[in-house]
Amino acid sequence: MLVVANQKGGVGKTTTAINLGTALAAVGAPTLLIDIDPQGNASTGLGIANTERKRTTYDVLMGEASIADAISPTRIPGLSIVPATVDLSGAELELIEIPRRNFRLKDALAEFAQSPAQRFSHVLIDCPPSLTLLTVNAMVAADGVVVPLQCEFFALEGLSQLLRTIERVRANLNPALEIQGIVLTMFDRRNKLSDQVAADVRAHMGEKVYKTMIPRNVRVSEAPSHGLPALVYDLHCPGSQAYIKLAGEVIQREKLRAAA
Repeated sequence: MLVVANQKGGVGKTTTAINLGTALAAVGAPTLLIDIDPQGNASTGLGIANTERKRTTYDVLMGEASIADAISPTRIPGLSIVPATVDLSGAELELIEIPRRNFRLKDALAEFAQSPAQRFSHVLIDCPPSLTLLTVNAMVAADGVVVPLQCEFFALEGLSQLLRTIERVRANLNPALEIQGIVLTMFDRRNKLSDQVAADVRAHMGEKVYKTMIPRNVRVSEAPSHGLPALVYDLHCPGSQAYIKLAGEVIQREKLRAAA
């Protein structure tokens, strides 16, 4: 179970969650995407209209629905989603008085694991671009973190903040949590800065950085407005091909973790 997280916005976090989920499903690994961002961009990007979001992550966290009840199919074979709405923005205050507030998602997923509806090889959780109780719930529930990192000047500063957050969660709530990998996004080979940022991140984080880099690509940016992952909108564009390669790396790292 992987959480896709970065406390900095605009780094391709939701785009990575959508397209990584699509790529995993495409190679025959049924995947569930849990949208825990009040903006609901992952839900919108997979073509789930607001009127179709009958049961959502909010209902799951509040104990009003199980994950099995909240799952919606998508147009992508093998990819399902627990959608989100703006109702989640109020969950922060409501959760404060609820027992085990940091473990609401973990507990719901533990229950789901015993359900006949659990047929998924992978679960991805798309987080808000900030450190909130929602993000903490996601990290407590997950085994690993996939960190999308934009190739720009402030990338390492944002990464250091996220690393501190992960360490706090490990120390206090989920000792098993680890960084599965860092994926460099919006990479532009024509820009020397992109090369420098990539080199700096690899120097600091070593093997934690995926070999695959996601290029800056117009077709990837256009896809969400059509309610489609880039892999469906334009399979052959460079961004889609990169996400397919990334899925292969993610699967390999999951196998190594399971074997350890």
